[in-house]
Amino acid sequence: MKLTFHGAARVVTGSQHLIEVNNRRILLDCGLYQGKRDEANARNKTLPFNAGEIDIMVLSHAHIDHSGNIPNLVKSGFKGDIYATYATRDLCATMLMDSAHIQEQDAEYVNKKRMRANQPPVEPLYTQEDALKALGYFHSVNYDRPTQIMPGVTLSYVDAGHMLGSAIVTLHIEDHEKSRDVTLVFSGDLGQPGLPILRDPTVIPAADILIMESTYGDRLHDKYGDSIKDLERIVVETYRRGGIVIVPAFAVGRTQELVFALHQLSSANKIPKLPIYVDSPLAVNVTAVFSAHPEAYDDETRAFLSGIKGADPFGFEGLTYTHSVEESKQLNFLSTPAVIISASGMAEAGRIQHHLKNHIEDPKNTVLIAGYQAENTLGRKIQDKQPVVNIFGEPYHLRAQVETITGFSGHADRNGLLGWAGEIDKRPRQTFLVHGEDGPLNALAQGLKDQDGYENVHIPNLHEMFEV
Repeated sequence: MKLTFHGAARVVTGSQHLIEVNNRRILLDCGLYQGKRDEANARNKTLPFNAGEIDIMVLSHAHIDHSGNIPNLVKSGFKGDIYATYATRDLCATMLMDSAHIQEQDAEYVNKKRMRANQPPVEPLYTQEDALKALGYFHSVNYDRPTQIMPGVTLSYVDAGHMLGSAIVTLHIEDHEKSRDVTLVFSGDLGQPGLPILRDPTVIPAADILIMESTYGDRLHDKYGDSIKDLERIVVETYRRGGIVIVPAFAVGRTQELVFALHQLSSANKIPKLPIYVDSPLAVNVTAVFSAHPEAYDDETRAFLSGIKGADPFGFEGLTYTHSVEESKQLNFLSTPAVIISASGMAEAGRIQHHLKNHIEDPKNTVLIAGYQAENTLGRKIQDKQPVVNIFGEPYHLRAQVETITGFSGHADRNGLLGWAGEIDKRPRQTFLVHGEDGPLNALAQGLKDQDGYENVHIPNLHEMFEV
């Protein structure tokens, strides 16, 4: 059996892991790589394998760095089934169409400038038509319902606690070549225990081969309660300056967590009554999916809602979900305090770039970073407080205040990762760390060895193949 790591190898984006066993090929995730624009475009456009030779794809969850290149996979010749949980499939129905729409819009915007400069036009990675076609390949599976996905391979999903529908993947494989049974576990992205809305990650009893994320393998998050206090402080201070809080936020998960937190603060009269806008068509649609799944909420969320008659966790006085482009453009002319939450979470595409362009040079305003920012993304450059950042190819001076809170992270921190791995009774004989930069990867590898007694912990390079 072979494993080849075609994405999220020593970086945090572009999850793609290829399993070859019994003359079959299984692809775990097919995400978009995010980083330097030219490099990202090249890597996303040209798949590192023959798509037509992939038999099955197994998706851990709907975030774009795990699912976002599926339309290109199908466009490139993939003909097999794409397995996902029901919620992940429902989210992808919105997210992949939105991703295609954003790419089409951004290409159109850039091409107007290229036309004026007599440069050839660029093409979007894929279109809405490509995304719609890809959705026809999805096959939904519930948690805790083992399903044979090909002869000798059974898939099981359990809750990863990272976002709605997120799953830890277990593949029970009959390895015919070596006449053995192999339990391969892919953590996907693991959630942070103790956060509101969703349940905590599920403990896995055993693994022979473990592929594990390591995003925050070298650091601890702030406590959720401390981040709530920071959020309160940031909103109040910006309000007093007469400014606007701009929040790049992932439309799935982070936006709902922020809205829920602002709901709690507003209900407790801890922040001023000011307009709060969720400006992302995707977030609007996704929030509707969250609202439709109260069975997925944890006890803390249920307790809060039980005290409010007819409460919607993602709706309250002062909160507005914008739908149209015209509504979004009107936010550029705000002259009074407000909060704008908009995608994408790393500020790499979509409406958030327009809001940053219009508000980033005003020192009264605040850019609030509430999620992971990959290297070379616009969000990372702002988080690092680079004095000048490029938006749509033009330079802007960063004069707005920049704040970072980490307690909302949908990823487990170092203690969460080591704690989850330490609960696996049958330790894996080989472990592969992905979805992390070098510092977190190396720190988590050492922690797994020293704290959890793991052996044979590997940090794959991009496109590196292992016999397991």
